[in-house]
Parts: sequence; structure tokens; C-alpha cells
Amino acid sequence: MASHSDTLVVFFGATAGANGGKLGSDEREIILLVWQIVDLHEKKVGKIQQRLIKPDTLELTDQCKEETGLTVEELGKADHLDTVLQQFQQAVSAEVKALGRSSYTLCVDGPLLIRQALHPEASKKNLVLPECFYQFVDLKREFHRCCPNAGPVKDLSLPSMLEYLCLPAVNEQLAGVREVKSMMMIIQHILAEPYNHKFSSLEPVKYKFESGACSKTEAVDSETVIRARGLPWQSSDQDIARFFKGLNIAKGGVALCLNAQGRRNGEALVRFINSEHRDMALERHKHHMGSRYIEVYKATGEEFLKIAGGTSNEVAQFLSKENQVIIRMRGLPFTATQQDVLGFLGPDSPVTDGTEGLLFVKFPDGRPTGDAFVLFACEQYAQNALKKHKQILGKRYIELFRSTAAEVQQVLNRYMSTPLISTLPPPPMVPVPVLAAPPFITTASTRDCVRLRGLPYTAGIEDILEFMGEHTIDIKPHGVHMVLNQQGRPSGDAFIQMKSADRAFMVSQKCHKKMMKDRYVEVFQCSTEEMSFVLMGGTLNRSGLSPPPCKLPCLSPPTYAAFPSPAAMLSAEALYQPPLLATPRTPQPPTHSPAPALTYYSPQPQLYMNMNMNYTAYYPSPPVSPSTVGYFAAPPGSMAAAVAQPPPPVLPQPGALVRMQGLPYNAGVKDILSFFQGFQLQADSVLVLYNLSGQRSGEALVTFPSEEVARRAVAERSNLPLSGHPVRLMCCD
Repeated sequence: MASHSDTLVVFFGATAGANGGKLGSDEREIILLVWQIVDLHEKKVGKIQQRLIKPDTLELTDQCKEETGLTVEELGKADHLDTVLQQFQQAVSAEVKALGRSSYTLCVDGPLLIRQALHPEASKKNLVLPECFYQFVDLKREFHRCCPNAGPVKDLSLPSMLEYLCLPAVNEQLAGVREVKSMMMIIQHILAEPYNHKFSSLEPVKYKFESGACSKTEAVDSETVIRARGLPWQSSDQDIARFFKGLNIAKGGVALCLNAQGRRNGEALVRFINSEHRDMALERHKHHMGSRYIEVYKATGEEFLKIAGGTSNEVAQFLSKENQVIIRMRGLPFTATQQDVLGFLGPDSPVTDGTEGLLFVKFPDGRPTGDAFVLFACEQYAQNALKKHKQILGKRYIELFRSTAAEVQQVLNRYMSTPLISTLPPPPMVPVPVLAAPPFITTASTRDCVRLRGLPYTAGIEDILEFMGEHTIDIKPHGVHMVLNQQGRPSGDAFIQMKSADRAFMVSQKCHKKMMKDRYVEVFQCSTEEMSFVLMGGTLNRSGLSPPPCKLPCLSPPTYAAFPSPAAMLSAEALYQPPLLATPRTPQPPTHSPAPALTYYSPQPQLYMNMNMNYTAYYPSPPVSPSTVGYFAAPPGSMAAAVAQPPPPVLPQPGALVRMQGLPYNAGVKDILSFFQGFQLQADSVLVLYNLSGQRSGEALVTFPSEEVARRAVAERSNLPLSGHPVRLMCCD
């Protein structure tokens, strides 16, 4: 529109649910639109127009019936929203033209009708709104500019503005007409003497979300950031922007969160242009994206920068081309080149600036990860590329997804700054001597180990030694650790402790992708700490690397029975769960060449455990393969001496535990996070407890960042209801 000063269209609407200050907060459909035109130059007003709208769900709340006086029968005879919007545009355009004016602007009592009701509903119903709905005049803001002593904008209402101007209340019974007449009286009064107000401030609504990069040094106001949780994993930044349609998101203000494996975890951080838009976004808590409801919580600027901020010049240069569609490719062959990727995408989806529009993700040592990001100049090219999802390049199928600038930053930051096996910070734990790390494993960050992945399930120690070849002499004594699953069977993974980090690096370079039987085996360099984490029961899955149960917080250590005597030392077998420990073979004499003497675990009395806990404890795999007895010489009794050593003391961990009792049995992590809303907890700080039957026990443990915060949570939330159940809270020592 060329100008907004010619004509104002006073505009009012109501929904089938909450209205007033909560308009649009319950996702109910618009059922009423009322408008009237005023010529700002001639001070002329048009005829009041009222239109009822038939919602898809013919159901009205009691509040709506009381405030509007409308009935389901009346709405059943009305037209749908798209038809009414066409009637509105035609009627207003004709009346403005009859007045000899060229443009008009909507004037509303606050932004909720446009931002929280009309735009979200039109987006869900795939309706294209006329251009006039993308900018409007907020009467409350204009009144505050004209009469600053009337109070803050958020406290203004039509009755309070009429009272300030000493104008009588409008006596009108028809729904919506009363509000439009009141707005018209206020407008005419502030246009006249002594105010002579000029309507000059337009409130814009962004047409689309603008992508862009964010620097870690950029200042981000915490009052403008929210966290959205429960998003479909395939949702893009444009999908999230569509969910918040009507609200203005800052440029590059959508950051999709990734888990430890670089996959989306259903959360996103969204940054708005100001706190007012952030507050309106919070009102969309548990609104729906498709069939899923989305939770919306407050977040901080630090959290946003941690996800979306970056410092890499390579990434900054890649993202410097604005208004590009970003596609993420996953599963690329490690030997794939830029020309291979361009050939795979084909002429129907040309990449922006050729090879400059490609960004390969690599490890710190320069090895490819199999991920890449691609820029496309328009949506059509991106759609053509997405059609190649799961098509073959080389011998691998390639996954393609929509991506964001924040995801590019996050993936590059993660791969360039973290070890090969991501580990989560362990939550506070209570000392349990038997659950301590085995004495033959020392936790350290030196990368003197290698991880073998993709082993044949029939592979044993002998096969690994043959696979290692000349590098066998660099293995530490008792340095081969087979990873078993919970059924006690080989998982296809193994860890090997080398004599130095240089030797481990050499093995990872020379043995990577080498064949064992009919399978190629991947070999990665890693640290002893990472190895220990996996051997202690940590698992790699879609949700990231999960800590073992023995690392989880507990209220009391398990109790044991059937010990030979209180002073008896535990045997080697006692350190491992019986299903994970196979009966060792009798050592066989070598037939090919002399070899070092073999050591093995002799049978010992079985240890029986009575676990009075809500989790099943399990222990790391034995230090050697269950299919063989051992290798390399060791001084007699060395293993017994190692086992006899007292476990290292458990260092205190940061944070404080709060125990929850009386939870509903269907309460999950999201319910508990909602219960503690405002305390900025993460999902991994909640542990729901189960009984021996595998059912939820009605209790949970929550880790808070400090004892002070934990005590405040207990004081504020203890005995408050969760789904009708009063929840008891207590701090754990």
C-alpha cells in the first residue's frame, strides 16, 4: 500500500473460545468480523459491516456465548472464513474507491486479532491473506503516543481509554458493534482539537522467515527467546516459522537442536524481534503442528547462542549468501567429491555457485563425516533435490533433509570440538563401591585407544589380533575389550588400549575399512574415558549416548546377600552380571608358533544380588572376549591384586537432587518439566523411577543446578498438584 493515512478500517473480531486479552490462546476459530471505514481527512465514517463465520468445528464455549450472544444455529448458516475475507476485501475496496481514496489501513484494538487469531488460522487452512493484513495500526499504541499519561499500553482497554477522554460508554447490544463504535469514538476524539493526532506508526507482519547466520559474539536478549519442544523430527525452520505465523522472528532466529549423534531431537530455540512477540509466542503453548502439540517455554540468549552461534570463517562464508534454501545430505561415501555430489543432484537442482555452494562436514583431523550442506537459489531447486532422498550414490543411499543456518553452525561446532564418541556430563551419583569402574581401566582423556565398529558377531580375540597384524605388539596387556549387549552377546564393537596415542592414530589410519572375514571394520581413535563410558554400560542410540545405570543417581545403594563372609574379597566374576560372563575355556597350547602365556579367570562362587532398586544394574563386559580366555603374559595373581585394590573415591558432582513422590503413574519427563516450569531444566535432568516389574513407581529424581535452586523448588512446588495428584518433594543428601 502506498499510504496508510488516507483511510482507516476499524476492525474487530471474536473467536469461538477465549476473547479479549486471551484471544487466540486456545486455537479456537474466528466466528465474527465487524468493520467500519473512517476518512481521516474529511472525518467521514462509513456504515458498520458485520459478518458471521462458520467454523469447521461448530462448538462455542460458555464464555463466547455470553460475550457475543451468538448461537451454533446462527453460525451454521454463515459462510466460511475464506468467503468472508473475499467479501471484506471487495466491500472495503469499493467503499474506499467511492470516497475517492487510494489506500486504507486496518486499525485494531491491540495486535491479538491479527497476530494470534487471523494469521495462524489462515496458515493452518492454507489461505492467502490479502496484503492489507500484513500491516496495521494498533489503537492502544497510538492512544499511548497521544496520551502518555493514560498508563502503559498493556493496561489500556476500550473502557479505560473512553474514561480517560471523558467519553460515555457505548450502549450497544450487538456483538462486535459495541467495540467498533467505541474505537470510532476514540479515533474521532484524538483526531480533533486539542490532540490533532496523526496516525503514523504501522505494525508490520513479516511475509516469510529470513534465514541468516548468527555470531557467538552477538548480543541476544533473553526476553526474546523461547524453546519449542515436541516438534516433528523432519520439521524445518520454515515449518517452525509457520507455526508462529503472525509473529515476527528475528533474522536467522530459528535454531533446531541436535542430539549427541547430530540428529534433531524435536526441540528448537526461536528468537523474536522483541519481548512483546516472545510473550505472544508463549501463549501458543500446546498449540498444534499437524497432529502434534508443541510445548513453548522461556529460554535464554545464552542457550540460543550455544546452539546457533558460530565462529568458523568457512561457515560464515558459506552462509553469507542470503535467502538461500539449505539442504542437508547425510550418509555420503567418505570418498565422495564435490563433483560426485553435483552429479548426484543433477541439472534439475543446480547448486548455488557450483562447488562454492557445497560444505562438507569433517572431523578435526580432516576426515569426512559423511555429511554435507548444499545451497539452492529457490524452493523449486530444493524440491527437486529432495526427490532424490534415499537414492544411491556409490554403494550408499543418501538422506536429504531441509536444514537451517543454525543447524549448519551446530553440526560444524559439534564435529570440530568434540571427541569421536560424544559423552554426556554424568549427573550426580551416590558412591556404590561395586559399581565403580574396574581397576584395569583408568579414566583419562588421552586418545590412546581405538574403537572397532562393525565386527562380525562371530569374531573373537584371535580374529582381532589377526586383523591388527603388525600392530598387535603395541596393545597394552589386557587391552582388548569386547562390548556385549544386554543379552551377553557380541555387539559388533570392541575397544583396544594401545601403548600411546601415536600408536592408536597409526592403527586408525592403516586399519580403517580393512576387511575381517566378509565385513569391513571401521577403526576410530578415541580416549580411555570414552571407552570406559561404553564398557560401563553406556549405549549409543538415536537419543544420544545414554549413561549406564550405575552412573545414574540413586537414593540408596543396592543390598547384597549370600556373601561368603563380610571380609571376603569379590572374585573377578563377581564384578560382572552372570549373563554377561561366559564360562572361560581351558587354555589350549599354541599350534602355530610360541606365544606368551595366557591368563584367564578361574571359576569362583556365584554372587547373588538382591536389588532393592527401581532399575536393573548391569556391569561392563569382561576385560577379554567371552569366547576366549585371554592373551599376553601377566604376573601371577596380578588380576587378583588389581581386584583387591580399593575402588577409587567417587568425586562429588555438581548439582542437587530432589526426590518426587506421589506422581501419577502416567507422568513422563515432559509432565515433570512442565511441573518445574521456570527452573530451566533439561530433559536429561529428570529420571523417572521404575519398579522391579518395569512399571513406573510414582517417583522421580530431578537434578537441579545447585542446592539453592533445589531448595527453592521444594519450597515453591511441594504438595502442588500434577494431574490432580499432590506431589511431595524432598531434597536428597
